[in-house]
Amino acid sequence: MNPCANRFDAQVAGRYEAREADWRNGAVTYQVLVDRYAPAENLQAKRHLYPAPKRLRDWSEVPQQGHFVEEVRLWSHELDFWGGDLHSLRSRLDHIVRLGADVLYLNPICEAFTNHKYDALDYQRVSPEYGTREDVRALAAELHRNGMKLVLDGVFNHMGRQAPCFQDARSNPQSPWRDWFIFDPQMPGGARSWMQAENLPELNMENPTVQAYLWGDTGSVVRSYLRDGVDGWRLDVAHDIGMNLLHALTQAAHEEKPGSLVVGELWNWPKEWFPAVDGVMNFSLREIVLRCLSGRLPAATALRMIARMVDECGIEPLLKSWLMLDNHDTIRLTQALPDEPARRMAQLLQFTLPCAPNLYYGSELGMTGGADPEMRAPMRWDLATDDNPTWQWTRQLIELRRSQRALRVGDWRAAECERLLAFERHTDRVGETVLVLANPSADVVQQDVLFANSKLMNNSPICDLLQPGRVHKPFVAGFLEVELQPWEVRVLQPDVRPLEGYTTYKRVR
Repeated sequence: MNPCANRFDAQVAGRYEAREADWRNGAVTYQVLVDRYAPAENLQAKRHLYPAPKRLRDWSEVPQQGHFVEEVRLWSHELDFWGGDLHSLRSRLDHIVRLGADVLYLNPICEAFTNHKYDALDYQRVSPEYGTREDVRALAAELHRNGMKLVLDGVFNHMGRQAPCFQDARSNPQSPWRDWFIFDPQMPGGARSWMQAENLPELNMENPTVQAYLWGDTGSVVRSYLRDGVDGWRLDVAHDIGMNLLHALTQAAHEEKPGSLVVGELWNWPKEWFPAVDGVMNFSLREIVLRCLSGRLPAATALRMIARMVDECGIEPLLKSWLMLDNHDTIRLTQALPDEPARRMAQLLQFTLPCAPNLYYGSELGMTGGADPEMRAPMRWDLATDDNPTWQWTRQLIELRRSQRALRVGDWRAAECERLLAFERHTDRVGETVLVLANPSADVVQQDVLFANSKLMNNSPICDLLQPGRVHKPFVAGFLEVELQPWEVRVLQPDVRPLEGYTTYKRVR
């Protein structure tokens, strides 16, 4: 027991140890589109899996907006493939391991007609272009050997128009699947579909048989993949599933595999979606960061918004929520923030705010890409070199996070200031406190910043975690006097080590 512990420490005893024991808290997640991550070795042998009007593209080609293909009523860019599969993904796992990711998240891998695979034909079968269920089990096992986890994309709100069960239900009023969908001749395509996209007929999730098939039964989709070694699910358009059904699905996942992760794709303010899901894809936090760094939100306003989120949602689900700066539905970060200093600041905030950072494949290399489908380009392996500055910076941030317990599982508190994004991550050990100060402007900012942490000792020295050896003015009654250049970021930590046998932290830990 810490001999310097006080009654406030006693109130949080065991809190941070419990968070550390839960792999979901603060985990760095790496997102992959299987078709676009690594070229298959046996591509010639796979060509029959891409019959016309599907097209197999060269790895050097970049996706482009296509034309409407009337025979299948889809856009041609939905039918362009690059040939990656689960086997080729495993051949390049070393890149993800070396990066330092904790979790691999795959966009949909269930059998589907399009390249994006959000139009499932059979949830229980892996798309033949990618492999088999055995390949999923092998991938999960290899990740586990490397101390990592596997999360799959669950697209349960809707299926694909070409799904055999939908085709039978549409043509046969006596079909056992008739009540799995909602048919109405007034609707586009004759059935309720997601965002009225005819290729994506929605499942009637109020139907108990549908619920049993997706997550309720022992052999259900959610449960069976978890038994295959998968560690969690990211749920597509989770807001359309609704809080009650999400809660039932999440409980089923936890029952099947205690400690599994369920993350919902929610573009909403996240407060009331917990505990229906363990975490969310935190688009609200993403918007705060990007709007602040693009000059649309003052720093003080952004801090108040983050503080409100922490206060209303609680820190525990936020630590399990993914903060992504870009993904398969957004433009790449290089397009969202064209100026490198702003991008570097955004990345630093991604790894220091209370979240589980989510990296979209290739963003660690500085890949570019505009609106759909450009942001889904094949992986640029030519950029994967040690002298790539974006790769170097991303690895530095992951290592910083790995070395700092407070950044992974600590609490969050805003500093008092107006022109800087300044906050702290802290545990019950003052020496683990991390202070972040960012100047998201083109002006030099001089500011007296108050960090309301009772354990930060007056006139005590400060370490610089980004530039070791740089000297900072000491704390004065909780204040730091700082001058930050345009787009400068500092990550600081109190130095509690004895100097010549003495430290002001001798009875405060």
